[in-house]
Amino acid sequence: MNRTSVLDDLVQRDLVASATDLGALREDLAKASITMYCGFDPTAPSLHMGNLAQIVTMMRFQQAGHKPLALVGGSTGLIGDPRMTGERAMNAVDVVRDWEAKIKAQLEHFFDFSGEYACRMVNNFDWTKDVTAIDFLRDIGKHFSVNRMLDREAVSARLNSTGISYTEFSYQLLQAFDFLELYRRYDCVLQTGGSDQWGNITAGTDLIRRIEGVTVHALTTPLITKADGTKFGKTESGTVWLSPELTSPYAFFQFWLNSDDRDLPQLLNTFSLRPYAEVAQLLVAATERPHAREAQRALAREVTTLVHGAEATAQAEAAAAALFGGGDLLAINAETLAAALAEAGLHTIPRGSLVDGALPSAADLLVATGLSKSKGEARRTVAEGGISVNNNKIEDADAAIDENLLIHKRFLVIRRGKKNFGGVEVVA
Repeated sequence: MNRTSVLDDLVQRDLVASATDLGALREDLAKASITMYCGFDPTAPSLHMGNLAQIVTMMRFQQAGHKPLALVGGSTGLIGDPRMTGERAMNAVDVVRDWEAKIKAQLEHFFDFSGEYACRMVNNFDWTKDVTAIDFLRDIGKHFSVNRMLDREAVSARLNSTGISYTEFSYQLLQAFDFLELYRRYDCVLQTGGSDQWGNITAGTDLIRRIEGVTVHALTTPLITKADGTKFGKTESGTVWLSPELTSPYAFFQFWLNSDDRDLPQLLNTFSLRPYAEVAQLLVAATERPHAREAQRALAREVTTLVHGAEATAQAEAAAAALFGGGDLLAINAETLAAALAEAGLHTIPRGSLVDGALPSAADLLVATGLSKSKGEARRTVAEGGISVNNNKIEDADAAIDENLLIHKRFLVIRRGKKNFGGVEVVA
């Protein structure tokens, strides 16, 4: 891959929403390796799927022979970029510092920090902490037109609804200041981000032009939206996080595996690091054999491996096979099995409530897990041969289930038919 191929690849994948001057950027990429950056604010304890789109963009630039700066917003995270829907809550400083450390650790997972094109981790708190308000207003604020600041979509929307505080209104000045400092410190000449960041990013290019008299670049990628109109990276249970504590590798894998066929072109082009030709082949397979879900499975494997590693991906896939295809439940580790059953609905039983080492009957557990509406319905389903516990068919609905059947001495997987299952966990 040569230095300009990253731009060709982004264009081919329809991943350029806006750019200040693609021709000039291409010329600069061809001349030499450049330094570019993207910022990530610690406004939550983890990065999420929207952030991953920007991470992958930065990875593409590094693989093409350019040097990324991963910026953690230790200062901007204390304020928050204005949203369309209302003022952000101001998080406590110690909370933001904790989130800052967690996000830094996550970002370190994705980039190469050695060699000629090594990534560098930076924090905007380093250059803002000693700047006085007077200095900031004189040196930075004087270069901004309030009229142009009001034109930003989020600002305009807030002014026409709930209003906006001066704190959030000033956010774009801070982001522009970041770009200026990174240009001065590291000769950074490109900032990337989602298309909703265009106003903030170009505020930085304008500031550098005004103060330093040089032209730098801005490039944004399209925001990711689902075909059904809902926000990408959201499920019924909430945001899809990169942290395994907030979204388990199993749930993460399933999110990609269950993606809508209509969303595949956008998802593959955005999140897959495969060559474009391979992406095109997967999309052909999805069209010709949609029932096989080859493209979704390839995407789920690739992205889950990128975020959580090969072992966690293998466990997530093994869990899905065991729960939906009759695979070996004993091959699934306790952590993955717990996560998978939690997605389906997990009924807990105190270990102290077991009588002579026995759990309640299958009929009782079917009702407790919601797989049957009543014990009578449960008995009829058992009589019809439609119930299994840990993939073993149950013949007596009223017989107590022996504790020795517990997987990892904790879990039962109760299945009704082929597709419906629930979990039972015995807890201390």
